[in-house]
Amino acid sequence: MTTIRLHNTKTRRREDFVPIDPANVRMYLCGPTVYDRAHLGNARPSLVFDVLFRLMREVYGADHVTYVRNFTDVDDKINARAAESGRAIGDITAETIGWYYEDMDALGVLRPTHEPRATGYIAQMITMITDLIAKDNAYEAEGHVLFAVDSYADYGALSGRSTDDMIAGARVEVAPYKRNPMDFVLWKPSGDGQPGWDSPWGYGRPGWHIECSAMAHDLLGESFDIHGGGNDLQFPHHENEIAQSCCAHPQGEFARYWIHNEMLQVEGKKMSKSLGNFFTIRDLLDEGVPGEVIRLVMLGTNYGKTMDWTESRRAEAEGTLRKWYGILHGHGFGPKLIDALKADGKWQSDAEFIGVLANDLNTPGAIARLHVLSKGKTPAALAGFAHGLEMLGLVSDWADIPLFEGGEAGPDIAPAIAARVDALLADRAKARAAKDWGRADEVRDILTTAGVQVTDVGGQATWAPGPDFDAAKLGDL
Repeated sequence: MTTIRLHNTKTRRREDFVPIDPANVRMYLCGPTVYDRAHLGNARPSLVFDVLFRLMREVYGADHVTYVRNFTDVDDKINARAAESGRAIGDITAETIGWYYEDMDALGVLRPTHEPRATGYIAQMITMITDLIAKDNAYEAEGHVLFAVDSYADYGALSGRSTDDMIAGARVEVAPYKRNPMDFVLWKPSGDGQPGWDSPWGYGRPGWHIECSAMAHDLLGESFDIHGGGNDLQFPHHENEIAQSCCAHPQGEFARYWIHNEMLQVEGKKMSKSLGNFFTIRDLLDEGVPGEVIRLVMLGTNYGKTMDWTESRRAEAEGTLRKWYGILHGHGFGPKLIDALKADGKWQSDAEFIGVLANDLNTPGAIARLHVLSKGKTPAALAGFAHGLEMLGLVSDWADIPLFEGGEAGPDIAPAIAARVDALLADRAKARAAKDWGRADEVRDILTTAGVQVTDVGGQATWAPGPDFDAAKLGDL
């Protein structure tokens, strides 16, 4: 069986993934707060966990993976949006969840096994809060219930922050009823026009953090394998989840592995409305950027590194997919051919592709491997390539393989042109081996000028024609 290695935020090192129960690998992702359209950064954790979900299903079997991603549908941001618009909270959350599905479907994101909504788990939250009070891990004060951070000795271990750092850098509400400034709200009173439920502490609603602990426990148990989200959730959200869950269920581990993705930039700058570089997934789709292109750009950077969305990367991704989809169309890939390959035992993953992907979700390396696999000359030889595209979510429906605008399946690369590029790459490799850096740079410049996109992984170079590919600039053929 393939060994999966993941960087565990909890231990700050890369570890072999060993599931609690190989027959039921369990993972939880903090999902969206549903009050507005998902922007590009919101999509990254969903894409990361989608690839992880696909990999787990490939290694352990589709029926042996349980994936939970929640919807936060009770939150002060939602309340504020309702007050501003005059619309009912239920209408806003229902509409926003519909938008989220549309956008994630366009990006090829699979639906998780369970998609709980916070409002459906209020009873479980009340039960957990009651238990925490009974164990002196929480207390009631002025209609609020707060978790007593001092009652959990390991608080701060996930993020590695001191108490002073946490107070300085967190969204910590200072209130006179708190015993400790770090204590966080488990339950708070609701006023007129705010959603609320009856509880032992009066009419109110849950704080932000308790929902994920209650839903994870109900759907995955006291101990499960993987929990994750964006880096911005490490503190306070995930830190608070750990504290309340481990105090409520001290015999469990809560999550054994923590996976956090880095943030996103646009053209080298933080995405923000003030800089005019803020856009949603829907903005890109409406501008004509295919969902597959958005997905490939985002998978082109390892989840643990900051991703930079640039126009050049978008164009490069579109050129790559134009070529790849052209190969599939040119060899007749579709449901009948896939069924035939399966019947012949040839529809299977490429071992090297899976091995690269299993090394801490190395999506850039997996993409580089697809460039190599795309050079197959027959459908059987291309089976690993096609399977890899499906694994990365770049083909969702074999009956409807994308064919980009104008019906073009990609540039027609004549054998002589391909041979010229291969010869230049061989020349560059020879020059590098001889440490003839002048010649290596000369060849590199020829390829760059001609619009050839070269990927170097593990000492092996692969190439694809970019959007500005011009064979005439390759020199003598």
